[in-house]
Amino acid sequence: MAKKKDELVSLIDTFSEFKETKNIDRTTMVGVLEESFRGVIAKLFGSDENFDVIVNPDKGDFEIYRNREVVADDEVTDELKQISLSEAQQIDPDYEVGEEVSEEINFAKFGRRAILQLRQTLASKILELEHDALYNKYKDRVGEIIAAEVYQTWKNETLLMDDENNELLLPKSQQIPRDFFHKGDTVRAVIDRVDNTNGNPKIYLSRTSPMFLRRLLEAEIPEIADGLINVHRIARIPGERAKIAVESYDERIDPVGACVGVKGARIHGIVRELNNENIDVINYTNKPQLLIQRALSPAQVSSIQLNEEEHKADVYLRPEEVSLAIGKGGMNIKLASMLTEFTIDVYREVEGDEDEDDIYLNEFSDEIDQWVIDAIKSLGLETAKDVLNAPREMLIEKADLEEDTVDEVLNILRAEFED
Repeated sequence: MAKKKDELVSLIDTFSEFKETKNIDRTTMVGVLEESFRGVIAKLFGSDENFDVIVNPDKGDFEIYRNREVVADDEVTDELKQISLSEAQQIDPDYEVGEEVSEEINFAKFGRRAILQLRQTLASKILELEHDALYNKYKDRVGEIIAAEVYQTWKNETLLMDDENNELLLPKSQQIPRDFFHKGDTVRAVIDRVDNTNGNPKIYLSRTSPMFLRRLLEAEIPEIADGLINVHRIARIPGERAKIAVESYDERIDPVGACVGVKGARIHGIVRELNNENIDVINYTNKPQLLIQRALSPAQVSSIQLNEEEHKADVYLRPEEVSLAIGKGGMNIKLASMLTEFTIDVYREVEGDEDEDDIYLNEFSDEIDQWVIDAIKSLGLETAKDVLNAPREMLIEKADLEEDTVDEVLNILRAEFED
């Protein structure tokens, strides 16, 4: 019997420890303990309505009392709520009919099954409280930066622990390509989303989200944190390159200079955090044509034709500027399109051939497969000169053609204009 009693005390001690580590308030904890005891009592007796449960988790003890009315020996109709006079007087000889007997119950005498049931009930409710506490802690913090410790890394995600040992998940898809973590590393990321499916919350982090870069800028650049500089737009290819458009609300502040810092001092800390992701900072403008021009930097744009309804822009550049506009692997033009929210096509300016006759692509159907012609025409290129003036990289990427196919088409079209 003593052993079972010790088990119950240990059970409450465990719950007290849980209270300290999970920051559950005393009122909630007492309520959960009472509810757990009452649940077991109800199963044992059919009802818990005439029982008093008193728990003191701070001291690690509890008391259970059963309250019954004293009735004459031959008038007991409900043993749960009534006690015969003779039985009551065995407890205390002074009891009389009509009085209430409050009798302390030794929970341990109900047996090991009742104790096990209580333990399982408590474990279930503790788990539920853990989930509620975790969800309530993070549900309104999406978009915040958090620093957490790496606990374990798997193929598709990394498990981190916050300062209260809550589990946080950083999926592989939300990691910067060159991220590599060891157990015990401290990692910074933005809280991306909180999933509470079936009451089982999961906290997902991200290091690839534009919001992560935005929060890093706010942390490193006081003018952004103070609201003197506004980050209007961010475009990222995580781990490779990013472009941000900023604007100052104070004429005395150069937003680009403030973000970059003297000799790049301010931006370098962010670049290191992002595994050497290059960051281009440009001045924001609400004029699309000028914004596109700035976004294509370092290329120098000659002219731009806009279709604002379809959010398309045809950009014309000198031949030597085209590769700068497109960038390595098409990265610069892709980021410029993301930043400006315009589909950007770049074209070479061609001089001195205005008198030459152009030829529609369909005229080459005997030399070029029709599906290739259709793929090129889907880019808005209708004539041979349109294709020759377009960047080779754009034909490969946007028309989804093999390099050899593009080169063969260009050779065929060039031959048409050679003397």
